Formats: sequence, C-alpha cells, structure tokens
Amino acid sequence: MKTIAVINQKGGVGKTTTTANLGAAIAAAGRRVCVMDLDPQCHLTLHFGLDGDSEHTNMYDVLAGEADFSHVLMPVDDNLMLAGASIDLAGLESRLAREPGREHRLTRAIEDANIDADYMLIDCPPSLGLLTLNALAAADEAIIPMQPQFLALQGMARLLQTISLVQQRINPRLKVRGVVLCMFERITRLANEVVAELHRFFESSRNTGTPWSDARVFETVVRRNIRLAESPSHGQSIFGYDPRSHGAEDYHALAEEFLESELPDEVPPVAETPIEQAGTFEDATEPAPAGELDHDPTA
Repeated sequence: MKTIAVINQKGGVGKTTTTANLGAAIAAAGRRVCVMDLDPQCHLTLHFGLDGDSEHTNMYDVLAGEADFSHVLMPVDDNLMLAGASIDLAGLESRLAREPGREHRLTRAIEDANIDADYMLIDCPPSLGLLTLNALAAADEAIIPMQPQFLALQGMARLLQTISLVQQRINPRLKVRGVVLCMFERITRLANEVVAELHRFFESSRNTGTPWSDARVFETVVRRNIRLAESPSHGQSIFGYDPRSHGAEDYHALAEEFLESELPDEVPPVAETPIEQAGTFEDATEPAPAGELDHDPTA
C-alpha cells in the first residue's frame, strides 16, 4: 500500500476536496483505496455523509491507543473505505505531550492493521502540529493542493522546509509527489504566472537530493466549480453527485494522470545552465527556521 499525505498548512485550498474525489476516482479505476480524515474539523468525514462525533470509533481512538485501525474503517463506495475523524482530535496533542514516539503513532497503527488497500490518502489539518507530523511520518509521498496565488507560493516554501526536516529526522522515504492546482481559472494572467513559477522551481530542483527533486506540477488542474462545493452537503463524491460536471471531469483526469505517473519514467535532465530559483522559493532548501514545527519531532 502506498500512503499519500494531502497537505497544505493553509485552509480552504482544496485538500479535503482532492482527498475525497481523487480517492473516489482512483477507486473507480479499480484500485482499493482508503481515505483518512486527520482534521479535527472532520470535513472529509462529513463529505461522505458521516457525523464527526465521538460516539463512533474514529481516528482519535486509534491515535490515543484505544482502538485498532481496522475498527474505524467504513466502506463508502466500491473499492473505497473511510477512516473517519471526530472533534476530539483537537485535544490529542495535549494528551500525548509526554508520550515518547508520539509522532509515530499513526505509522504503527497502519503497520499493525495490515490494510487491504493499494492506496491510502490522508487529509491533513491546515497546521503543522502533531497530527500532520504523524501523517508525514507514515507517508511515502505528499501531494500539495494549492490555489494559483502568489501568497500560496510563499506558504509552500515553508511547507517544503517542514517536509525536508521530517525527511531528515523522522521519515527518510518521504517524497513530494507534486502540486495540484485547485479552483483554477485559466483565463487569468495570475494563474498562468503561478504555473510558470512552479515549473521553473521544480525544474531547478532536479537531482538536488531534496524531497521534491522529482516532484511535478500535475498537468490536470481542478477548475472552479460550484458542483464540487455542493457535493459534501449531499454526502457524496462529485462522481455520485454530478458525474457530468467539470469537477468530475477534472478529478477523473487527475486520477488518470496520477496512475500513469506510477509507471517508471525518465526523470527530465538538468539544464546545462541551471534555471535561477524563483525568489518565492529561494529559501526552501534551507533548514526550517526555529518554531516552524510546533515541537521538535525527535523529542
């Protein structure tokens, strides 16, 4: 099973929408998928029509050591399972403050459960605290959904610093799979400038040994689409709610691109004259500044 953290420390950029609908599209392609909600806001759980209450066994119970991971899995569609969340996750960090190895709780739970799935997608909270550290510690790859805005580029530079630190101290296999552009409006000049900036940055990172040296900007963009915003209120993925919408079309295409990129391909060669890194990202390969993580992950 390949585990993928869907992560961005900024809220409202499409993390939950991407986790739910990319997971559903991969499942529709015949792969077995588990989607996990690690956000105390429980938006992924609500997206599939389930309540984010503490009466049912959920990811809080797993991370608190009170339940096995296999006990929280619920089928929500063909080939698709959900590990739901509750608001209790908000108090997990204080509960585990003195627990050794607290950043590896999710890793151990997944390993012990021996889940019958090809992919696991983790919807991370919009912060860089203990829950996100657990997701990154358990993940093979990270996918970063973002809006095509220049402030989002600034935030991504800080996120890459954190991923680099986690790879060095906690999870050496962690890699950045790529960036998915959400709420995209192709006709705007700003959106196209952001895409060009991202391409320049990732091209300049080839063969640098960073976790994002093989990352890509996914060619498929998710257009701004009201049907995507409506589908969670109906407890369905976009494919159940409106399979003819632009949102369904985009996430179907994204799943195809994702699965095609699983095949080994040739890494693009580094240009003889390296492209200068964009100023937005120029510090991304430096160690994370003090205070970037909510706590020292190795403590």
